[in-house]
Amino acid sequence: MTIKRPTLSQLSDVASDLGMHLSDAQLRDFDAVMQASYDAYDLVDALPDFVPRVTYPRTPGYRPGAEENPYGAWYVKSEVRGAPEGKLTGKTVALKDNVCLAGVPMMNGASTLEGYVPDIDATIVTRLLDAGATITGKATCEYLCFSGGSHTSSPAPVHNPRRHGYSAGGSSSGSAALVAAGEVDMAIGGDQGGSIRMPASYCGIYGMKPTHGLVPYTGIMPIELTLDHTGPMTASVTDNALMLEVLAGPDGLDPRQYAERPSQPYRELMKRGVEGLRIGVVREGFGWPHSQEASDAKVSEAARHFAELGAQVCEVSVPMHRVGPAIWLPVACEGATQQMMKDNGMGFNWKGLYMTGLLDFHANWRQRADELSDTLKITMLLGEYFIKHYRGHYYAKAQNLSRQLRLAYDAALANCDVLLMPTLPLTATPLPKPGAPLDEVISRGTELTTNTCPFDVTGHPAMSIPCGTVDGLPVGLMLIGKHWDEAAIYRAAYAFEQSVDWTAL
Repeated sequence: MTIKRPTLSQLSDVASDLGMHLSDAQLRDFDAVMQASYDAYDLVDALPDFVPRVTYPRTPGYRPGAEENPYGAWYVKSEVRGAPEGKLTGKTVALKDNVCLAGVPMMNGASTLEGYVPDIDATIVTRLLDAGATITGKATCEYLCFSGGSHTSSPAPVHNPRRHGYSAGGSSSGSAALVAAGEVDMAIGGDQGGSIRMPASYCGIYGMKPTHGLVPYTGIMPIELTLDHTGPMTASVTDNALMLEVLAGPDGLDPRQYAERPSQPYRELMKRGVEGLRIGVVREGFGWPHSQEASDAKVSEAARHFAELGAQVCEVSVPMHRVGPAIWLPVACEGATQQMMKDNGMGFNWKGLYMTGLLDFHANWRQRADELSDTLKITMLLGEYFIKHYRGHYYAKAQNLSRQLRLAYDAALANCDVLLMPTLPLTATPLPKPGAPLDEVISRGTELTTNTCPFDVTGHPAMSIPCGTVDGLPVGLMLIGKHWDEAAIYRAAYAFEQSVDWTAL
């Protein structure tokens, strides 16, 4: 017998939590009937878990000191060599530290998760290794991935390689910094509100959030099933397209892959040029109250350059874009509070690969909740208030409205191949100093998402490309495509990259 049988006191507490009022006699009767069910749990406990095999040898690696880690971008340095031949032979890759790499520590930027070591490889890890890549370690990310800035990771912030002391963006902060610094060729990022595209914009690299479900999320710590995306972060468009070719396609284990679209030859499709490509410049993506005028101007200038290259560029209006962040908020706050925190990351009611070891280890956050980052605390306070007092009503309504928001973008895309707007309303900001006021800590983590988060809730593919600088800091331009049409985005991105030196703009 391995499963602890409940005491009558424990059963009474459970009944009370469920609003039941049972006498001791009733509890004993129920307990007697439930004995066969306890036996079934014993049987499940005794069976070995059914998870994918780990095939490539590796060592646990080590946490590098400051001399090896000037930007704070590495969590663990390790080396896992992939197949001797493949599309990614010779390429080095850093994994965002929410991606499971068996035998190598995973912290997800959180002190409460320190000490966890996965026993499986994420699907994308296996695909990278099968394609010949060498994984060189785990990149620092923000505290359980809840910050658009790079100041919340435990134990220290990530610095922007373009300017020390400035934010690298979040939550894939280390991934962007390592690519921008030239320490790796490629990195994996994750995106629930813009966490691939925001750091890509701040650091001046290429970051693609693919269509929701194109790349399997299996083996990556979930935040919210309907928002979870993972994708490539690279120093060139060609490497980005190459990496997506390797990552994309169904794995049979991820419920997010409801459409099961296969990978495409993105590197070939992107070389068609932009002659005649229809690009819609979204009016509502510019001029937010916190927008930096010079940054917006760089994006507008880049749009004119697309016209010079032969694209058909026109202004379009998507009024609902301005309420996109409000629609995203209940999904992100309530959904993450319920799935990632209260349900220990895994949640219920979906088929696929559950990471039971991660579930068990992450559950310890309840005894250490005071350690959570302020950005996560405020998310949970908001989410739990609305779950408790409004029964999930606004989560449900926001999910309904997300379909209307998708239709609004689809209507604009009916007459355009891609949409264009600033990735972020501003360039990189200074990292908050230790002891900074709460409003500064929170605003540095949330002010970036206005243009990025709507496309997490609608699932459209979106990519940040660097298009110039303001005072020496990169400016990102975002291209948005139809569902499953990453190829059109790559066409535009490649043509722009090949025609200009963005660092001189």
